[in-house]
Amino acid sequence: MPVDPSAYVAPTARVHPGAVIGPQTRIGEYCVVEEETAIGSGCLLEPYVYVKRWTTLGDHNEISAGTVLGTDPLDKNFAGARSYLVIGNGNKIREHYTVSRGTAPESKTIIGDGNYIMTSGHIAHNAVIGNQTVIASCSLVSGYVEIEDRAFVSGGVGIHQFSRIGTLAMIGGSVRVNQDAPPYFLYGGLYLKPTGLNIVGLRRAGFTAADVAPIKQAYKLLYRSKLKLEDALSRIEAEAATPHTLHLVKFIRGSKRGICRE
Repeated sequence: MPVDPSAYVAPTARVHPGAVIGPQTRIGEYCVVEEETAIGSGCLLEPYVYVKRWTTLGDHNEISAGTVLGTDPLDKNFAGARSYLVIGNGNKIREHYTVSRGTAPESKTIIGDGNYIMTSGHIAHNAVIGNQTVIASCSLVSGYVEIEDRAFVSGGVGIHQFSRIGTLAMIGGSVRVNQDAPPYFLYGGLYLKPTGLNIVGLRRAGFTAADVAPIKQAYKLLYRSKLKLEDALSRIEAEAATPHTLHLVKFIRGSKRGICRE
């Protein structure tokens, strides 16, 4: 049965017979759920949520009023083919938010688990959002952007297409992200500029002083030593190698847009 008997669908909601609605999910007044969608168990859709075709939600997601999931990409190359939006478990997406599906046929926009996505923003086609990130109000995530686990994007941030934000990085309010932001650091400025370690975020994530010390050393080698980038990375591998700093090195070496420098 597409709609589980324990699910609640408000009288004014419109759920297509081809949609799958999981146990204990609640669909509020005036929601629209199109065909070829799937919503897991224990989800909450507040009034006026629109879930468009080829969108999948996992379990225990909370979607606030006025949000639209699975919109057609804001991309002139989009030709109307089937593509997907895939959302994991335990996410909160607040009021008046839009998330697009992929541009190329069969491609995906992906949002992981446990993310808190605040109001009045947009996640564009083919973006990949990790787990336990925070994306604050009025921030715009362009196409093909990647945001790793536990990153924090403050309000009013604009992220250029193909840019990447690393694990536990924190982007300050209204920053223009036009290059990659390596993990574990703070960023400010009009255009993306490193300003130090994300100490508060690291501590909240359970990092000890022993964990933080080599990350601090890596920051100094990258941004204070005046070394060429590859020389700094080699020094990090030789002098401050931990799983965290090696992830930092791998992230930087994988950058296609280049990382921000001071």
